[in-house]
Amino acid sequence: MKKFSLAVLTLCAAMVMTTVNAKTITDAYGRTVEVPDRIERIACTGSGALRIITYLEAQHMLAGIEEADKRYSNDARRDYAYVNAQAFQALTPIGKGGGTAYTAYPEALIATKPDVIFTGYSKEATEQLARETGLPVVSVRYISEGFVDESFNRALTIAGNVLNRSDRAQELIDFIGEIKSDLSRRTNTIVDDKKVTAYTGAVTFSGAHGFAGTYSHFGPFDAVAAKNVADTEARTGYYEADLEQILRWNPQVIFLDPGNLSLVKRDMDNRKEVFSALQAFKEGAVYTMPSFNNYSTNITYCLMNGYWAGKVLFPEAFSDVDMKEVSARIMTRFLGRDFYDEMARLGLYYGKLKIE
Repeated sequence: MKKFSLAVLTLCAAMVMTTVNAKTITDAYGRTVEVPDRIERIACTGSGALRIITYLEAQHMLAGIEEADKRYSNDARRDYAYVNAQAFQALTPIGKGGGTAYTAYPEALIATKPDVIFTGYSKEATEQLARETGLPVVSVRYISEGFVDESFNRALTIAGNVLNRSDRAQELIDFIGEIKSDLSRRTNTIVDDKKVTAYTGAVTFSGAHGFAGTYSHFGPFDAVAAKNVADTEARTGYYEADLEQILRWNPQVIFLDPGNLSLVKRDMDNRKEVFSALQAFKEGAVYTMPSFNNYSTNITYCLMNGYWAGKVLFPEAFSDVDMKEVSARIMTRFLGRDFYDEMARLGLYYGKLKIE
């Protein structure tokens, strides 16, 4: 009976699509998708999809929401979910959420009657969603590595095209470009001999990690041409370093995700000799840096972290930068609201760290 009802709903959805004017777009996977010219109701599934729609100021068009996005009324780890927490609570659940795998509730999705579904699923899960709903499914998948990878700009452009919000998409792309240029301009003439060495640990990537969780070619470091001791040509992105290797690197400055300090303390209890020998710990050069990854990349926090890395590592070049002011500008541009002061209350803060 359940399969029959889903088949009927899918057929009805397909019939509705044939009665409206449509346009053809190419999504993030290169799939050709026919979507209505006029979009009034949308749904979002999978990693990063709803964030893009929120950045495009189209969240009022939501017909439903994943359950995972309803949990952030007092948690700012997902920038878009925290800002829209109250409105999200009233929406119908259309999926569990949580990653790039298939977690949709197809019957609930069809029943909410979205004109199009935006998704951050894997390609296979995207195809399954299209088969099971009979609705236009557009991938806006983007990569959670680097300093706002080009794949994000492409995903934003695709969503903007579908929703007839291309001007807004281009505005944000231009803004990101301006920030990248500003960060680069401040440091591109500083020679390596004048740079301190840096390390980022306790990062969040597909879950929380302890002190040894780090990045090669860490986006905020690359944005200011920092000397990242964890850089390796063999890989880009997250990996688990060896504590003995970190001691050999002996970075002069360390950044840690404040949300994972309990894991760092556990590591310190287990390997006191390593931490007592690290120069950054001995000299008090350990700083917080909030994670920018939670259900894909919080573009706001990523850009803010670029300025924070610059202020700490190159204080003269960033002497005119006030983190509160620059963060307010970034968050307001993407989310329509500044909540920098609230971040500290919620455990996401920028500052010098003292671990006892």
